[in-house]
Amino acid sequence: MGRLFVVALLLFVAGCSGGSDAVPGGGKIDALLAKAPVYTGQVTPGSAVDRIRKRGELLIGGSQDAPLLSQLDPISGELTGFDAYLGKLLAHYIVGKPSTELLSATSETREPLLANGTVDVIIQTYTITPAREERVSFAGPYYRSGQSIAVRRGTSGISGPADLAGRTVIVGANTPGVKAVQDVAPTAKIVEFGSDPECLTALKQGRGEAYVQDQAILVAGASKDSELQLVGEPFTEDPYGIGIKHGDAEFTKFVDDWLRELGRSGLWQEVWKQTIGTVVTGDAPAPPAIAS
Repeated sequence: MGRLFVVALLLFVAGCSGGSDAVPGGGKIDALLAKAPVYTGQVTPGSAVDRIRKRGELLIGGSQDAPLLSQLDPISGELTGFDAYLGKLLAHYIVGKPSTELLSATSETREPLLANGTVDVIIQTYTITPAREERVSFAGPYYRSGQSIAVRRGTSGISGPADLAGRTVIVGANTPGVKAVQDVAPTAKIVEFGSDPECLTALKQGRGEAYVQDQAILVAGASKDSELQLVGEPFTEDPYGIGIKHGDAEFTKFVDDWLRELGRSGLWQEVWKQTIGTVVTGDAPAPPAIAS
């Protein structure tokens, strides 16, 4: 869906730049839950699934300010978006109801939150990389995005990754954007910040000439701020995974099997249609193949 997805999201950004409070992807989840599976198999005592069931809710590390992905609806008080709906469906699969608690996570806190058991999963545009796989187990991928470039509106001279050479480029700490910039523009000066809001603020303050981050995250920021502009198309392919405590092979397989079931049943595509598909025309794409 590459080019079409980018164009549609840019149209979405333009449409939202006027300051509307509408929540994109805010379709009701009730219809999804009516079709959603509930796990009926055996549960290992003391396992992650067992703990979640006994607690009665799924603890998720994520965001509540990312349009199309995970955004708090100011009217209903509910989280809407692709990531948010997947979290509710996973909770429904495990405990029989969409009971979730969202804990705020950043690129610097995601791994500690998993390691110390504060959250059960991270569902937050969490790109799977070899370096991260040394510290986190990943289910999925459940979605594919790519690194893109944002600039202050009106900036000239930057239309693609090659134009980052010799410039000061903002990236999120511990994100794939660091290596992506190093690969395409080795002479760029990289400045890292701990969270997406910090990066966007730094860009607006002129502390860098461009900001490189996942396409979906940049769209979320640009949709709320007309000072920001996306340029060019994604120049990498980044698979998003569901982060799980490192070494928990049983829970990772459990979530992988659930993702496969969503894909086979067509429910993944239904989630896409109610969220990202509200701004992308055409049929839903096929879900990413899950690693064996």
